[in-house]
Amino acid sequence: MGVPAANKDGESPRSPEAKLGMHVEDLWDTQEPQLSPTEKLNACFESVPVSDFPTSPNQVIEIKSDTSLAEAVKILAEHKILSAPVVDVDAPEDASWIDRYIGIVEFAGIVVWILHQSEPPSPRTPSTPSSPSSATAIAAAANRLKGLDLAGLLENGSDLAPPTSGSFFEALTSSEFYKNTQVRDISGSFRWAPFLALQTENTFLTMLLLLSKYKMKSVPVVDLGEGKIDNIITQAAVIHMLAECAGLQWFESWGTKKLSEIGLPVMTADSIVKVYEDEPVLQAFKLMRKKKVGGVPVIESGGNKAVGNISLRDVQFLLTAPEIYHAYRSITAKNFLTAVRSHLEKQDEFYPLVSTMVTCKRDDTIKDLIMKLDSEKIHRVYVVGDNGDLEGVITLRDIISRLVHEPRGYFGDFFDGVLPLPQSTRV
Repeated sequence: MGVPAANKDGESPRSPEAKLGMHVEDLWDTQEPQLSPTEKLNACFESVPVSDFPTSPNQVIEIKSDTSLAEAVKILAEHKILSAPVVDVDAPEDASWIDRYIGIVEFAGIVVWILHQSEPPSPRTPSTPSSPSSATAIAAAANRLKGLDLAGLLENGSDLAPPTSGSFFEALTSSEFYKNTQVRDISGSFRWAPFLALQTENTFLTMLLLLSKYKMKSVPVVDLGEGKIDNIITQAAVIHMLAECAGLQWFESWGTKKLSEIGLPVMTADSIVKVYEDEPVLQAFKLMRKKKVGGVPVIESGGNKAVGNISLRDVQFLLTAPEIYHAYRSITAKNFLTAVRSHLEKQDEFYPLVSTMVTCKRDDTIKDLIMKLDSEKIHRVYVVGDNGDLEGVITLRDIISRLVHEPRGYFGDFFDGVLPLPQSTRV
């Protein structure tokens, strides 16, 4: 990985990503010499349609709107994905894509919605179930989860979340409520309504800007003729493409620069959202939700060294392995990391960042960082000083933002056709 899969003498490419990199290389050679490297890359990526981006080896995994929450979690876990588009089972065969899909459901969205049902609805925000089955599910939830004031924990609660027993999640995942509530019943918690998508003729530049500046976790690409999603491009897939392009002229002109030279890390130690190891783990999820970040470092008590990382993807363990907390009366961040590591060892699985803490230094190159992110299959790396203290964090989004920039007026009325976002949306 990271070795260019094709070169100028006609050697056959070893991967679709490398072939794509060679296409960019050819475009790079035709750009005006007076342009800066960033301007050249902008022009190159604006000339490549997203239809050229390699499709996922798993294809596009979809979830039907009448699927239960339990089955949806099972599908996401089995395919090792964090989210999936939801198909409206009541949509006609000839429906356009915007009528065929009702949104993208995520592990985190399911958990947040469930926790919201643990307290009665506020008179100011009355519940408006989308169907009779939804009303029944919410009523059942109120009875089963009565007394567990956890909704405020992830939204407007105090900074210090109260400890809670792991048996809550064990009871939840075995309940009829969890097994019978359908995905469409929680549609108000979806990220998009239905979601923002690209058409196959849109460009790489548009896709990269949506992933970085506009903070999308993934970008669906739709085939208007079929009215279906043709591909889903993630930040991780873009990083893998970049890793496969190492050695090419356009990549090396940018990738050999030190992190400090291109203004990374953007987020310094003082501004990092973090939790301490003795704080409840649900505090970490609450902070991610409140601050709109994808992960937080776990800091040793009384120090500034990161001992682990908790991300939104880790919320899946609350639903897929609730038994790992059986012996805990209080789930602290430290206990969470220990329990998950033990669970993964028993399952003989490797899980990024929970298994090990990945760090870098300011004088590492952007190429070093891309290779590390791609090989470890992670979304963030923590920057540490010589003494090991935390100095910053760099995400996939930060890297992409240093690759391209948005020209003035570039998007125009691009966002005008997007449906209004629900109040609880997460971008």
